[in-house]
Amino acid sequence: MTRTHKQADRSEEITADPGTPERRSGRGAASAVQSVDRAVSVLEILARHGEAGVTEIAEELDVHKSTAFRLLGVLENRGLVAQAKDRGKYYLGAGVLRLAGAAAVRLDISQEGVPVCREVADELGETVNIAVLDDDAAVNIMQARGTASVTAQNWLGRRTPLHATSSGKVLLAHMPPTLREGLLARPLPRFTDRTITGASMLHAELEAVVGQGYGVTMEELELGLAAVAAPVRAHDGKVIAAISVSGPVYRLNADRLPEVAKRTVAAGAELSRRMGYGF
Repeated sequence: MTRTHKQADRSEEITADPGTPERRSGRGAASAVQSVDRAVSVLEILARHGEAGVTEIAEELDVHKSTAFRLLGVLENRGLVAQAKDRGKYYLGAGVLRLAGAAAVRLDISQEGVPVCREVADELGETVNIAVLDDDAAVNIMQARGTASVTAQNWLGRRTPLHATSSGKVLLAHMPPTLREGLLARPLPRFTDRTITGASMLHAELEAVVGQGYGVTMEELELGLAAVAAPVRAHDGKVIAAISVSGPVYRLNADRLPEVAKRTVAAGAELSRRMGYGF
């Protein structure tokens, strides 16, 4: 990088005219996007080279060394890069593995869940979904429809409330207590007259989910809709998803519910086995 480029990079960071609030806001947003782009570029550089020093990274980014050093500092604080102290080189940190692992789990569940969901959907004739925790909601990442559910709505990719869905109850019941209590301390929206919005009643419901091995909702999210869900475990026993069977209440009624629950629990166990649990 030439001295002119370095000076321009430096002057943009330090001496730019602040201008009007609108211009400052626009410039700030552009600067933030540029910083994110550069940070991602740093990760890509380290992925290509294995390790690199500040000077090498600055040259590839065409920025001043101080800019590269600040980017590396932020990434290091977040665990995305680490430094070999004896050589002064940087390399990808364990935080990258954490992010990659989370993405890989979703991909693995989706792939391994296809035959399981298809078999259950064909057998029961209902809609089968796999959902994972997404912050304060359950998001459906896999869906199969049975012959009786041809007119059912598409739940794929939809974020659904934890307290009003069978999958959500399963995920809530098996998450760390401190995280669960934080979520239940928030106001719980009501979707129908049967939605459970009281924390004490929901606590009892979640205890039942753990005890019986599955969660149930009856018209708690939508009138006329019933669902049963069971946990899916990773190799270490941690619940990483929920598999559910849903359909209209006139088909998933009290008489049929035990049969559907038993099949759903079996499907959860099969998918858990495919994810390495029990080996």
